[in-house]
Amino acid sequence: MAELGTGDFFGENALLRDEPRTATIECAGTEKLQAIKITRDAFRQHKLNEKLDFPKRGAVGGGGNIVVAVKPPSPKTMEERSLMTDAFKANKNIQTMVQLDPGKVNALIDVAWKEEVKKDVVLIEQGSLTADYFYIVQAGSFTVVVTDENEGAKKSAEKKAGGDIVGTIPAGGSFGENALLYFAPRAATVKAATDSVVWVIDRGNFKGILADFFKKTTNEYAKYLDNVKILSHLTAEQKQTIAKALVEMTFQKDERIFEQGEKGNEFYILVDGQVMVVKDGKAMARLSASPERVSFFGETALLTDEPRGATVLVQSSSARALVLDRVSFNMLVGDAKDATPSTKEFGKIFHKDLKKLGLLGCGGFGAVDLVENAPATPPNTSHGPMYALKALSKGYVVKAVMQKSVISEKTVQLMCDSHFVVQLYECYNEPQNLLFLLELALGGELYATYNKKGFWGQVGHAKFYIAGTVYAFEHLHSKKIIFRDLKPENLLLNELGHVKLTDMGLAKVVAGTTYTTCGTPDYFAPELIASKGHTKAVDWWTLGILTFELLTGHPPFESQSPMQIYQKVNKGIDKVNFPKQCRGTAEELIKDLCKPDPSQRIAMKKGEAANIKAHSWYKGFDWDQMMERTMVVPYKPTVKNAKDAANFSARDEDKPPQIAYKPDKSGWDKDFATST
Repeated sequence: MAELGTGDFFGENALLRDEPRTATIECAGTEKLQAIKITRDAFRQHKLNEKLDFPKRGAVGGGGNIVVAVKPPSPKTMEERSLMTDAFKANKNIQTMVQLDPGKVNALIDVAWKEEVKKDVVLIEQGSLTADYFYIVQAGSFTVVVTDENEGAKKSAEKKAGGDIVGTIPAGGSFGENALLYFAPRAATVKAATDSVVWVIDRGNFKGILADFFKKTTNEYAKYLDNVKILSHLTAEQKQTIAKALVEMTFQKDERIFEQGEKGNEFYILVDGQVMVVKDGKAMARLSASPERVSFFGETALLTDEPRGATVLVQSSSARALVLDRVSFNMLVGDAKDATPSTKEFGKIFHKDLKKLGLLGCGGFGAVDLVENAPATPPNTSHGPMYALKALSKGYVVKAVMQKSVISEKTVQLMCDSHFVVQLYECYNEPQNLLFLLELALGGELYATYNKKGFWGQVGHAKFYIAGTVYAFEHLHSKKIIFRDLKPENLLLNELGHVKLTDMGLAKVVAGTTYTTCGTPDYFAPELIASKGHTKAVDWWTLGILTFELLTGHPPFESQSPMQIYQKVNKGIDKVNFPKQCRGTAEELIKDLCKPDPSQRIAMKKGEAANIKAHSWYKGFDWDQMMERTMVVPYKPTVKNAKDAANFSARDEDKPPQIAYKPDKSGWDKDFATST
């Protein structure tokens, strides 16, 4: 895989966690090799593990709001169409991401346009936010160059002027496929080695062609609704909207979909299988379904909260149904009160009264500071209420076309009211920044805490933090919020050691299915990779990944590049080697959460999150104590006082650059502030 020379290092993961080596290191050549070694015990004895910095794994966005230049399709000869078809087939990364049948390939070729590229022209620049096009080379060739910012980590034999040349792309080759999936900075520079000709396809057209298949599915679902009497007053457009919100669920033989007398708010469309309707212990009817003919039950639950009038019992070996709940129904076509943010008192904390005390963290768009509301200091105390102040550069938000995402982040935060989710107190709008005043959690990030304290593999810790995340997800999902970016970096500890979910930058209010590809690649679910559309089921997938990571020290599909991760994800969790500390009931839970079929994941079945709470891995765990926060925490952070930011290690030089913002006339930020 590599050759190491003087000054290079290896085995660093062993300083942090106990896991098998992932590669073999052999002495090359005939000369005697000398090396300097340090053991994990010595490393910890000197508390060096507590002095390390651990950068966050970056998330990627969908880029759905970005408007890019699209040229009219160019005419194509049969030879050119054949070249492009072969290029799609040869691009292993695209084959990993999506299934392209001949119809989709031809549709993509139809929208492509031709461009001439002169020698030395850079089509893609490493780190650029302009990542919207996929290219197929018809003539000429391109050089791929990667520049490592950490020059000390480079191998001298591989150094090239301007970066490391990692490959060339000849005629018939293709590049830029990541841009088809999501919005993220470019990973390499691609420059024309000769005068060349390329075919170009933009992300919007690519996503649209993939979505055509799902539009057909939605149309089929909408037809089902034509036969539901209580929905007869809805327009065709409203039925289309409801059809998009239907979520698939599967049931096994003898499973009770619901019981007589219980309250429920779900309406079911049986699309495959057979069920029996039982009332007062007597069989009243049998309902069967196939793709050609569906059956309905439970529709009155969309309108009233009355108890179920009968029990519905699965008779076939399995049954599949499309489900719509009352909250989603009201959000889409009825009373939207269930989707309205909780009433909170705002305008009580003024920006001018906040005193910055230190830097807590830095992200791609801004920084988070520890602040004190100085004028609100109670009598006989040394400080006022303490908060975290998150600042986002408006210039960077606009450059990345994230305006809607930022407003969505505020909306989601307003809806949250849980001990397991970081709270929002105020929003401020400065000339250059948007500011979120958030609940303070001085215990630090879970990711850094695990690395510094060596908690990887400790079952009691994992159960506690996973349980807190389950409660956070239950709360979000009750509000129709999908989080989409779970990872230990987005879990904080407060000074008492309680866990809190943070960073709603990718969270979204969704009734049913959404199609934006976003999240952190290590945690991507298969349906995200395939751009099939996703539901809250992606959150339960990420919970399985988190459980594996807390128990082993790394995510199950960890690889050097996102595409390698996606290849492993598509092979499935059953192909993953589970270390000994992750076997038994833990392995069962992880596999139950990481089913490739979203409808088969344990929390997507009847009972939802309660299925996790009842799982054998949690035998003896007191969920009520966890909910009431009376359970003894597995780790209580050292926090000397309310101003102690020692559990965070951000530096001023880590802050992202401020991009100057010039107000436009769109007014996108005019309603952001809740206080001055």
